[in-house]
This record gives sequence, structure tokens and C-alpha cells, in this order.
Amino acid sequence: MHVAPGLKVLYFGTPVVLISSRNEDGSANLTPMSSAWWLGQFCVIGLGATAQTTANLLRERECVLNLPSSAMVDAVDRLALTTANPVISENRQQQGYRFEREKFKLAGLTEQESESVSPPRAAECPVHLECRVVDSYPIGTDPEGFATAFQLEVLRAHVAEELVIPGTHHVDPVGWDPLIMKFCEFFGGGRNIHPSRLAAGWQLPHARQSPSDE
Repeated sequence: MHVAPGLKVLYFGTPVVLISSRNEDGSANLTPMSSAWWLGQFCVIGLGATAQTTANLLRERECVLNLPSSAMVDAVDRLALTTANPVISENRQQQGYRFEREKFKLAGLTEQESESVSPPRAAECPVHLECRVVDSYPIGTDPEGFATAFQLEVLRAHVAEELVIPGTHHVDPVGWDPLIMKFCEFFGGGRNIHPSRLAAGWQLPHARQSPSDE
């Protein structure tokens, strides 16, 4: 039997991405995001319309998509509920967001120079995708949309050597264990692996214990 509960969010499970971009003063920004899909050499991502990264991508037209492994969940969670935009909406304040400009330092990650774009890569991430913005589209019924979808072209991909199948141009799907977000909770290897500040801020409940807690 199925029910129609009227779901609050539709995050059924997507990889976490750390997007690095340049702020208006030239400093590096880093933000976690989990609305992305790839096709060929292109990627589509979704970001809140008022996010600092949205403003950066609209202005600078480039970014790096850094894909963390599940082992990096601590670093990713430290970035949750932070924004590089000093103007924080009332709704975000209620969720617990705070202003933080030095995102790489907060996460404990290292800036690494990119080869084809200005924003730095996050050195500790096993995968870096240097991208340019092809186009952007508002999402929602309002003229400006509650979110913005960006179409990105991947200009260069960097992959940790141990993840590349020897003699090929392919990533080992067994060796690659991406950090996944399902309904604002962190998963790796099919298990709920870490408490999520974002889930707490969004007041999303747990109905069952994860296998790791049983």
C-alpha cells in the first residue's frame, strides 16, 4: 500500500558536492550542495536564489565541483548552516545559519590552484571538476524563483590516482565511496554515518535507527 504524505523535501539521495567559487572581494568560498546530476561533460546543479555561491556563479561564471568521499563527512558537516553572505534572512536565522567568510579554514581543507578556472580546488577531495557556467535558469513560480539551476560544462577533471582503473580513463566504482545525502542526512556505503546539522536545522525527523546504530 502507498500513502501520499505530502513530502516536505525530495532529497531521495544525491552525491554531496563542495562548490568552490570566488567572492566579490576575490576570496575563496566553499559551500556544500546536494542537488546535482551529470550527463556527458555537462552538469546541472541547483542552489538557493539568495545563496552567496549563486551570486558568485552569476558574476564570475566559473567554479569547481569538489566531490568528497564518505570519509570526509566531518569536514562537510562543519560547513553546514554557514553562509558567506553577511545578510542572513530571518528564515535562515531561525534554522541556525551564521556568517562565515573563511570556509576552507572552517572545514579544515586546503586550497589548491586550479588549471583552467580561478576558484581553487579542495585538495583533500578525491575528485575535482573545473567548470564554466553555460547558462542559468530560475526555478519556481516567482519571476526570480526560489532557487537557481546552473548548467555547467566540465573543462577539466582531476581524480585521485588510486581511484583510476590502471590503463584506462575510468573511475573504479568499487573504490569510489561518495558521500551521499538522503533527506538532509549523511550516508556512505549505504549507512547513515554522521549526525547532520542541516537536518537538525531543517527539523527533519528520524523514523528508524540506522543499521550502524542497531
